[in-house]
Amino acid sequence: MASVSGGVALSCPSRLSHRSSSSSHRRHVSSSSVKMAVSVDEKKKSFTLRKSEEAFEIAKELMPGGVNSPVRAFKSVGGQPILFDSVKGSHMWDIDGNEYIDYVGSWGPAIIGHADDEVLAALAETMKKGTSFGAPCLLENILAEMVISAVPSIEMVRFVNSGTEACMGMLRLARAFTGKEKIIKFEGCYHGHADPFLVKAGSGVATLGLPDSPGVPRAATFETLTSPFNDLSTVEKLFEANKGEIAAVILEPVVGNSGFIAPKPDFLNALQEITKENGALLVFDEVMTGFRISYGGAQEYFGITPDITTLGKIIGGGLPVGAYGGRREIMELVAPAGPMYQAGTLSGNPLAMTAGIQTLKRLKEPGSYEYLDKITEGPVYNFGDAKNSDTAKFARFFRGMLEEGVYFAPSQFEAGFTSLAHTPEDIQQTIAAAEKPKWNGFFVWSLSVVIMAYLSLFVCLDGCIVSCTLNNRGEHIPYSVSPLRALPMA
Repeated sequence: MASVSGGVALSCPSRLSHRSSSSSHRRHVSSSSVKMAVSVDEKKKSFTLRKSEEAFEIAKELMPGGVNSPVRAFKSVGGQPILFDSVKGSHMWDIDGNEYIDYVGSWGPAIIGHADDEVLAALAETMKKGTSFGAPCLLENILAEMVISAVPSIEMVRFVNSGTEACMGMLRLARAFTGKEKIIKFEGCYHGHADPFLVKAGSGVATLGLPDSPGVPRAATFETLTSPFNDLSTVEKLFEANKGEIAAVILEPVVGNSGFIAPKPDFLNALQEITKENGALLVFDEVMTGFRISYGGAQEYFGITPDITTLGKIIGGGLPVGAYGGRREIMELVAPAGPMYQAGTLSGNPLAMTAGIQTLKRLKEPGSYEYLDKITEGPVYNFGDAKNSDTAKFARFFRGMLEEGVYFAPSQFEAGFTSLAHTPEDIQQTIAAAEKPKWNGFFVWSLSVVIMAYLSLFVCLDGCIVSCTLNNRGEHIPYSVSPLRALPMA
């Protein structure tokens, strides 16, 4: 991969023929299990969301905003959300009967495709034995061994029930191990909805974090310091101003919830050095990047071993799960081995362990991970750049693509995902939908270039994630692949 002005040039030769011959990646998706899509034009004629709209009106009376996670409400793209009925492979069907090619992937876990036959079969066998034990089971050992053998930093692991829970345990552990309380996090990095992480930067380098949500007390964020991502100078100043007080530097090694922000060359190395020099821990939140950028996550790809790692999404194969792990000397502080308390009624749930085991088995098969030949030119390097997208134009594009049977993440800042189940036909249908002349005001040529590059990247690499945004002129602003193996290298 050739470095170009700090980034890497993009060239996306089609690998449709290669993907077509890789039958092992999609063996669980048969012609009978995935309903063949009708033509895009026929879809448009029959497209209606009447049942979803009616059901959502009821949902709003039952649940805050009608949903159980905010982004699902379609606030960023307008209109009302779709209520889905079933999924299989790379496709989804809503309660109105509309079919979509899915690029959300349950927000990341569905890396081998939805409702994989082998995963479902294994879950059926496990369910015959019970759905929850509230006690240790052999499945925990198996998944733990798989995680430890894959992720360089993890010598011991604790399973929990979500990425948020993993980050909560990680934070308590970092403070317990170091005896310090302050942490540094980065703007745009998402570590779940626990109070200490819901902060944004103040106006000065050393300004304490301010709560990002009502209900978060100032005291909960008092020890949280923030820095722009990729800004080593600010990190150094924070350490200088808070000597001997910082327990950990916590980050997503590749930011995937604020558009796509890749680490600059040597940024991660520098963080590792500065944490060691100051007796702090380096923590990678790999809930999104773990087992996606590479089997060993971003840390394996970049060759940087943090002290603690958090995981989620993929390791549960679509069921609720999270995990945190690290060096043995650190993890042995966790109860009951040590004094740092953390517990969970459903932690190590046999169903989640089963789905995780089957998913990781599939990912470890030869050919599941392929690197892109070349990568994007001019990657986004900070949260400020990522915010320069035109939300109105993205909303128009999103709604229009829904009508064409293509489901993207309902926010311009959220990552999109593909899976081993996506086919060349899925990609071609998506490109055809994006090239339609109805995109008046988007400068069709520019849009087509963006989308074709976007989807060529999808074709080139199983499991890639892309942030694709448009500026006020209808042209693409720097867009990048996120988080995947196609990342800038020094």
